Amino acid sequence: MIQRIDHLGVAVKDVEESTKFYRDVLGLETGELIEHHGMRMVFIKIGESNFELIEDGNPDSVIAKYIENKGEGIHHVSLIVDDIEAELKAVKEKGVTLIDEKARLGAEGFPVAFLHPKSTNGVLVEFCQKEE
Repeated sequence: MIQRIDHLGVAVKDVEESTKFYRDVLGLETGELIEHHGMRMVFIKIGESNFELIEDGNPDSVIAKYIENKGEGIHHVSLIVDDIEAELKAVKEKGVTLIDEKARLGAEGFPVAFLHPKSTNGVLVEFCQKEE
């Protein structure tokens, strides 16, 4: 079962520079810089949800290509689910194309899996299973 939106992933050119806006201008609580699979990320708490600022210096990465094609901005929406494997199976049975057939560990150490935007009205959707 889908519980709620966990975060909006935002592709940025410079995560530290982008963090300043949310922290210094909007006064939001920002987390520590996380490095994961060559990416640099900061989570910014907004109520029960977060913004995830994502920078990837590799010019061949998904994030870099996204910024090159569309500019900085919202890259994906992450939804918290009770049972990620059951949710993946259920949406696949309904014809959704999966990017990740099996969950993998995300930046925060929780299982994540992505659904292909061709099946989700152009939105990159991430399922995330957190022990909260």
